Amino acid sequence: MNETALYRTRFDKTELRAQSVFWVPICRYLERYIPPDGTTLDLGAGFCHFINNVTSARKIALDLNEENLRNFAAGNVQIMVSDGSHISLPDESLDTVFASNVYEHFPSREAVAESFAEVYRLLKPGGRLIVMQPNFAHCTKHYYDFFDHRLAFTHLGMAEGLRSAGFEVPVVHGRFLPYTSKSALPRAPWMVALYLRFPMAWLLLGQQMLLVAKKVSGSPFTAATA
Repeated sequence: MNETALYRTRFDKTELRAQSVFWVPICRYLERYIPPDGTTLDLGAGFCHFINNVTSARKIALDLNEENLRNFAAGNVQIMVSDGSHISLPDESLDTVFASNVYEHFPSREAVAESFAEVYRLLKPGGRLIVMQPNFAHCTKHYYDFFDHRLAFTHLGMAEGLRSAGFEVPVVHGRFLPYTSKSALPRAPWMVALYLRFPMAWLLLGQQMLLVAKKVSGSPFTAATA
């Protein structure tokens, strides 16, 4: 599958500009889980809306789509062309990993489990993996409107997979953002910020999950039994 070609046609320049703007309040909300003086990796960075806008001392964008990385990553963002299962970074070198709308594109659940294990290896003790993901439980009708969606997850299944990799999962929201940026989420930054302040609105519009997983020790086997 030529995913680079898919992404060239999926969003036009106007949509990409709008996305970059409304990602700012989303980043401000998520920064409660991200140390500003740490190192943050965006796994499956896509158009780099998150990593360009988040506050972090060191920022890394990882994606298989080199064209997007080179065209969209900001000057202060290090780029890495790789999949999310094999990442050439040292053990315990990251404070935060962010994965938005990426695991549905993986070739298999085994590859997703490999990615969880790899992220666990890379995170420092206490580091967090933040997952935003379409929730199949709430967007079944339109889930496969996107040609490159291979796998489907619910928030419960995703949480179980993270725990099996050794993570503690203190934050599980089955409903967070609307399904896609083409959905009903308001585009103006102040309206997005207002939406994020009222979880009751998530119950009406949210079709993506938000999970925050925490590495609680240096060994996944110790973490799983702690």
